[in-house]
Amino acid sequence: MATKVMTFYGTSIGKKVVMAVTGFIVFGFVTVHMLGNLQVFSGPEKLNAYAHFLKSVPAFLWTFRGLILISAVLHILAATQLTLQSWSARPQGYAVQRYRETTYAARTVRWGGPIIGLFLVYHILHFTTGQVHPSFSDNVYNNVVTGFAVWWVSVFYIVAVAFVGLHLYHGVWSMFQTVGLNHPKWNVWPRVFAVAFSLAVFAGMVSVPIAALAGLVRPV
Repeated sequence: MATKVMTFYGTSIGKKVVMAVTGFIVFGFVTVHMLGNLQVFSGPEKLNAYAHFLKSVPAFLWTFRGLILISAVLHILAATQLTLQSWSARPQGYAVQRYRETTYAARTVRWGGPIIGLFLVYHILHFTTGQVHPSFSDNVYNNVVTGFAVWWVSVFYIVAVAFVGLHLYHGVWSMFQTVGLNHPKWNVWPRVFAVAFSLAVFAGMVSVPIAALAGLVRPV
């Protein structure tokens, strides 16, 4: 069984399937994370209660984190191997670069991924462990509001989330293609969903730092 799995993974299709499955898991996490962050608009009690609930069930929290970590590692590994295969198949670049059936998101996803990875490291140190947060405390609401009140932090966050949106769009669209939903008759609907989903996530995530900068949410 293990041999068959590794043989399948050794193919390009196998790696794309792994990227689709792990991407789906990561996309789910991003959506849940966004919905959790939006509770900042309901006030400190709501957001702090949500954070307390997550911390009160450590088995669930660490299982969830472990699943996300494994998915992210497998996603990055498969993406890296597919990129190296693509480069080795075409060792010499085109004399004139022509883009067909591609998008800006697709062309930037390979270097957008590492940028998102670096941002995630900073984001964890900022809001989860607090090493780079100037006033980190047990009050999650205040951590979010005061953290995003620093303009350059919010700008960095918004730029990174823009890359997340591009990555999500390309990833969701590619996921539909991987599972075979790429017939010309209904291609428009997966693409519409990919656009709508990525825009909704982008808008939801950037609304929090924008609100903090505008003073719409304040520390307590």
